[in-house]
Amino acid sequence: MKRKVLQGTIQGNERGYGFLILDDGGEDYFISHSDLRGAIHGDTVLAEETRGDGKRTTARVLKVLSHGITNVAGTYFSCRNGGFVTPDDKKYFCDIFIPFGKGLRAKSGDKVACKILSYPKKQNPEGIITEIFGRQYNMRAELKALYYSFNLPEKFPDKVIKEALRLEQNVDVDTIKNRADFRNLTTFTIDGEDARDFDDAVSIEQTKNGGYLLGVHIADVTNYVKAGSQIDREAFKRATSVYFPEKVVPMLPEELCNGICSLKEGEDRFTLSCMITLDKKGKVIKSYVTPSIIKSRARLTYTAVQKMLDGDNELIEKYSQGKYEGVATDLLKMGELAKLLIKRREEKGSVDLDVKESAITVDKKGNVIVKPMARDMAHRLIEEFMVLANVCVATTYFNEEIPFIYRVHGKPDEEKRLNFYHFLKGLNIDTDFDREVTPRTYQKILKDAENTPAFTVINRVMLRSMQKAKYTPDDIGHFGLGEEHYCHFTSPIRRYPDLVIHRIIKDFLENGKKGLEDVYGAFVSSASAHSSEMEKNSAEAERTVDDYYKVLYISNYLGEQFEGVISGVMPFGIFVELENGVEGLVKTETIARSKPLFDERKYSLTFGKTTYRLGQKVKIRVENVDYGTRRAEFSLVLDK
Repeated sequence: MKRKVLQGTIQGNERGYGFLILDDGGEDYFISHSDLRGAIHGDTVLAEETRGDGKRTTARVLKVLSHGITNVAGTYFSCRNGGFVTPDDKKYFCDIFIPFGKGLRAKSGDKVACKILSYPKKQNPEGIITEIFGRQYNMRAELKALYYSFNLPEKFPDKVIKEALRLEQNVDVDTIKNRADFRNLTTFTIDGEDARDFDDAVSIEQTKNGGYLLGVHIADVTNYVKAGSQIDREAFKRATSVYFPEKVVPMLPEELCNGICSLKEGEDRFTLSCMITLDKKGKVIKSYVTPSIIKSRARLTYTAVQKMLDGDNELIEKYSQGKYEGVATDLLKMGELAKLLIKRREEKGSVDLDVKESAITVDKKGNVIVKPMARDMAHRLIEEFMVLANVCVATTYFNEEIPFIYRVHGKPDEEKRLNFYHFLKGLNIDTDFDREVTPRTYQKILKDAENTPAFTVINRVMLRSMQKAKYTPDDIGHFGLGEEHYCHFTSPIRRYPDLVIHRIIKDFLENGKKGLEDVYGAFVSSASAHSSEMEKNSAEAERTVDDYYKVLYISNYLGEQFEGVISGVMPFGIFVELENGVEGLVKTETIARSKPLFDERKYSLTFGKTTYRLGQKVKIRVENVDYGTRRAEFSLVLDK
């Protein structure tokens, strides 16, 4: 019997086995350690399907086509014949052998960068140390190693910096022909206290029939970053900015993202404006996009905005006079409109996930502070306006039938949908999963669970049950938002797809459809695929670095007790998440000596008569931290 031949990439596991991620999509294949036949994490392989165990599909590697990872960061350990580097990325489960003379005088316990030179059969890969970051457990050394692990360039090439410095430093008002002049509009930015680049501003006017004219004004980065330039090539390569608690790895040089492209208060800036007319109930009547010029009247923070929305008279008065005249009045109008938009999205069945995130900061003394991320009306206001602009732009240019990059989110696949269904059944939550799943189905589940202890965990498991959003030139809609058409238009300073969209829109507005397919037809496909991959890499990098900071934070509370919620259940233990998002593992052996019964469908562990399941509230004690795995270790505090 001829077996199915497969091609894909190996995703390793620290326990030595792997998964085959197929190039053409589809279900992943499990590969045991012996069936990897020397293939390691990141390798592209040919494999054949083998007989599964009834629970999962399996495969065996036939041939390694190419090695995907040639540079790793890790910890060096010397030995009699030279040394080894243990990679920080636990998916890369092989140590790299470092022969004598290729260790750059590293000492045992150093954090290092290693380049792999060869892959001997049935032996460890061999490599050379190219950089020493510092000592293991030193905060700066550990962070440098993490940045290196995710291939995040901390510096721009000299040729990119030189090109950025040559660009115009000020807006030349003589060049504003063919641009709408919105400098007399009351426009302002709303961002966090520590924001340095401002790529979106908003404005609002009341229409004669009691409706609204909303302006979403986005930095016209394409006025400076020309296709094929050194800056553009580097921006394509990076594809996204990456945000960490103490630094940003930007997509564009600082001269642009914090300088001439940033919509700074009181300065003329070129923009691309999406002007949206809505009726008094918040329904979109019409919209259009135009190149424009604005002068932001105020740089508002989320904190100040929330206070004004809550009726802070002192702030309202400040932003109602002098250079800020009209700002407070327009902001309160925006608050009215945002509530209407939220209501309309709920009526459409949009899934408004409330996944707990952590706000991580470091004070001047170097202390790590972890708090729950705020998601108040100030944040939601901007979120609603940006989503609306993205929908309007995507809808307009879908109807024009031109090459474009869409942000799509497919329906949950059947297996994940069923897993989520069984999880909800385990919590005694009724669902309509026997019918076709729609965004409204998920919305109802969230509403029903809103006041239960399991609400946060349900949000997280629901997110896992969905497909990941991605960029593509093929518009299949956005399941989570319940929208037929969606794109990313609002952040060209930090996302490459937005930059491409701006370029296409400006070309279309100036020259029409002619020639767009020749220029952008193939490019939108490659830009979409590359941007999706880089987005996954940056998200994993941000999550990994955040985990490291959380471990640093919780290490100051050894022996202390906290209340938390069970956020994960595995055969080897339960994960407990604290109010601020810090998570730790309670190992099974610390709960009871007897072997527990693990129910993967109900996400539960049972020890005799006691069952622990997802969403359950528990009290824990902080026992230890493991900097290597970036994981805290907890124990349960049981009522006597």
